Amino acid sequence: MNLVPVALEKNIRLAVADKIFTGFHAVEENIRSFVSKSNEISLELFYSKPGPRVKKIISSAKATGIPCNEVSETELNHLVSSLNDSAKDHRGIVLRVSGISIKENIVSLDLWLKTVAEKSTVVILDSVTDPHNVGAIIRSCDQLGADLVILPERRGVKDAASNEVVARTSAGASSWVPIAQVANLNRALELLKDAGFWIYGADAEGKNTTQIKFPNRTALLLGSEGNGISRLLLQNCDDVVSIPTCGRLDSLNVSVAAGILLYEVRRQRLS
Repeated sequence: MNLVPVALEKNIRLAVADKIFTGFHAVEENIRSFVSKSNEISLELFYSKPGPRVKKIISSAKATGIPCNEVSETELNHLVSSLNDSAKDHRGIVLRVSGISIKENIVSLDLWLKTVAEKSTVVILDSVTDPHNVGAIIRSCDQLGADLVILPERRGVKDAASNEVVARTSAGASSWVPIAQVANLNRALELLKDAGFWIYGADAEGKNTTQIKFPNRTALLLGSEGNGISRLLLQNCDDVVSIPTCGRLDSLNVSVAAGILLYEVRRQRLS
């Protein structure tokens, strides 16, 4: 592999093909996610002034054979210098992963549908461009049993599956929840319908959740807080659902709405 390195203090080198992860949850989950592929990729942990949480992560990393290096705060800042402002808050620990080609949880929608379970929940995001919202939604998907998240290649977060803010906000769940990025959301909806899914668009004008019995194969479509679901996608839904609220504002944050709807789908299945 031909990598172009950038020299740091004490000969720590950061290659352009490397991925950097920060945040306790994201570091822990990416260690768990990547360690099984250690023959294909290289993992290395850097830390400074370790507190109790960092010491726990270091112990776990050493147990799996990951090199752990105590460095200065300045060197950690160098490692995260290319990240956005939120991800630069490394909390004293940084995971570097080299040789990543593709995560196992990045899937093709067409292939995923060939082996889909009889009871499955899919979340589709239209024009949700805030990586914090996308990360929070993926975290809810992990906790509430969603089987797939579908994101658009455009009108969304670019490379959401490897985005540092998404990984951090999802508390590492973006390493586990299957994600499909598609060129055309309308085609994705048609493929889901052909596979027996019912598509429910989330909109304030839709039916109250108490009026809907979600089927075994349910797909929840959520749009951006500003513009909502695009007109063509909304027309392609089988039904439109709303969450009963009593506040003075006209809508919920999209990640909160996703969590509530996912909980309702799971509640109905468990009961």
